[in-house]
Order: sequence, then structure tokens, then C-alpha cells
Amino acid sequence: MKISSPRLLSIDVFRAITMLLMIFVNDAGGVHHIPEWIDHAQANEDRLGFADTIFPAFLFIVGLSLPLAIENRRNKQHSFARIALYILSRSLALIVMGFFHVNGEHYNNDAFLPRSVWTILLTISFFIIWLDYPKTLSKNKKYPLIGSGILLLLLLAFLYKGGSPESPHGLQTHWWGILGIIGWAYLVCALIFLLVQGELLLLTIALAILVIINLATHAGWWHVHLPVIGDASSASLVMMGTVASVAYRKLVAKNAYTKVWLFFITAGMLLIAAGFFVRPYAGGISKIYATPAWVFICAGISLLVFTFIVWLVDVKGKYHWFNIIRPAGTSTLTCYLLPYILYSLYALANVYYPRFMNEGIAGIVRSLLLAFIIVIITGWLEKKRIRLKV
Repeated sequence: MKISSPRLLSIDVFRAITMLLMIFVNDAGGVHHIPEWIDHAQANEDRLGFADTIFPAFLFIVGLSLPLAIENRRNKQHSFARIALYILSRSLALIVMGFFHVNGEHYNNDAFLPRSVWTILLTISFFIIWLDYPKTLSKNKKYPLIGSGILLLLLLAFLYKGGSPESPHGLQTHWWGILGIIGWAYLVCALIFLLVQGELLLLTIALAILVIINLATHAGWWHVHLPVIGDASSASLVMMGTVASVAYRKLVAKNAYTKVWLFFITAGMLLIAAGFFVRPYAGGISKIYATPAWVFICAGISLLVFTFIVWLVDVKGKYHWFNIIRPAGTSTLTCYLLPYILYSLYALANVYYPRFMNEGIAGIVRSLLLAFIIVIITGWLEKKRIRLKV
């Protein structure tokens, strides 16, 4: 199947909103006395907080974008091997960044470099390696720059010390972090998409298999841990977005928007209903444990939100309503990494918020303002051609 792949503004808007909210909930996690429904649910709780819906929405958006990126390369006559290499390189970049971020959570205060300095240098190395370099830049300048970024990353790996002062260790695999999880799920779903050439029926079958793996794992039907796929929760969310994206473009190609609303709203409600149905049988609702109920409910919410944004942006043409947060949807990885630098600078300068900004409504407003500031800085950097491209 070959479908033209114009950029969908609705996906950019959905991505921008989700990235803004991701920064918000991450920062709000450090605010005391906020409404329980805003924050993440604890591991032993069978419930869904607002913060628990943001990461799965991002995975869903990865799936929405995936067919567009791959079809764009196919339309440029890129070979199967070249596209596969592109998928592998994108996945590796995200997995590497996620791996280092997770190790940063276990940083040893007795290490050679202070944690804040190590984190800032780490983020700089990411920018040097994966910067969206101008096409006019010669290879003689570009590749030495990338090489210097890789050398810096290797040096930081060498200098890293994790664990406690009594039991230090080097870099280790703990979990893969937000970016790493995205990288592994993207790898699985993108390769499936490439292998089946974007055929909707085969993608739907692949989705069913991933969902069954997730159900079987959490319902105790089997106890096999699959390499790369794991419990298939993240891959299921990405594949749901992929199927939705392909179905949407097929319907739009026929100008069948009525069917878009009918199918997507119905599917979104059925996914939410399915989540509540499996809730008692497969571990309840838990983001921490990535249970099927969490996958289904969050996928349903994401699909309904996407449907509304399609109507608002693609049909009603209200893209300009979101101009202020647009950079979060077009330079998303840059936006995600900037808080790592900001928080590290806070630590180095010994800067702390006043007490009233660390709790309650004032703390929520602080987190929301910070999210907007990060997006605005991202936009400024984007204008200066400083953005990551993975």
C-alpha cells in the first residue's frame, strides 16, 4: 500500500499539548498538597491519575507519526535496507539517551563530577551528536562535531559512578527510561510496519498479538519475558496509534470524515470499556506495572482526544490557536531535554523556589508556567536552528 504522506497538523498539535503536559506533570510531581487526581497513582493503587495518561498519549502519538515518516522515505524511493537502518538509528538514539538518563537517577555523590555538571555535559553531548545540522554544513565540519559529541559521551560514561559510597558501580541497566521505552516500542512497531508495507489488516493482526501478549503477561497465563517486547504494553500503545493513523488517512483519502467520527469515537469508547472490563482480571489499573487496563483506557482517551483535535485543526483549521506551544510539537526532543539543563543549573546555583511555590495551587501554577517557559525557549532555539533530529 502506498499513501501520500503530508504532514498532519493535528498530530503536531496533539504532540505539542502532550509535551507541554509532560513537562507540567513531571515538575508538579515535586509539588506538595496538590489534588490527588493530578499526580501519578502509586504502585499499590488501582487507579488512574491525570499524570498517568500523559506518557501513554505520547506513545500513541509516536504511532500516529510513524507511518508518515516511513511512507515519506518510501515516496523518496529509499530502499528497504536504508529505511530499516533509519529505524535502527532512531531507536538506538532514544535507547542510548534513556539508558544514560536512568543511570543519572542512581548517580553517586562521590563521583568525580558533580551530578549537575555531569547531567549538563550529558545533555550537551546529546545535542552535539543528534543536532539537526544545516544541510549546507560540509561533512568535514559536521562529522568531527558529531565525533566530539560521541567522545564526550564516552568520557562521561567512563567518569560515571553510581550506587552508594559503600557500594559504587558503573553504568548499569536498571530500566530504560521514558526515551528508552519509546525507542524499543518504536523499533518493534516501525519494523513491523516496514515488513507488512503498511497494510492495515496486517497491522491490526500485529496489534492483536501485542495486546494478547500484554493480557497474557498480566493475567498470569504465561510467565515468559520476551526480549525487546517485554510485556508489550508500550508496543501496543504505539501500534494502536499506527493503526489509527493508517485508518485515518485511508478514510480521509475518500473524504469520509463522517466515518472518521463514527469509527474513532466508537473505538475510543470501546477501548475504555475494555479497560474497565479486564481491570479485575489483569492487575487493575496501573501505570507502574503497565497493566492491560491502563493500556486500553489510556489508548481510548488518546484516540478520543486525537479525534477532537483532528476536527478542530484539520477540519476547522484552528492550528493558529496553538502557535504559542507549536515548538513543543515540532522540536519535541529538544523540549524534553531542556528541563535536565534547567534543573541542573538550579542545583549548581543553589536556587530554590519559595515555600509557597512548592505546594498547592501556587505550586501547580509554577509548574504550568515552567512548562510554557520551556516551550518558549525551545521555540527560540528552533529559530536559531538548534534542535535535535532523531
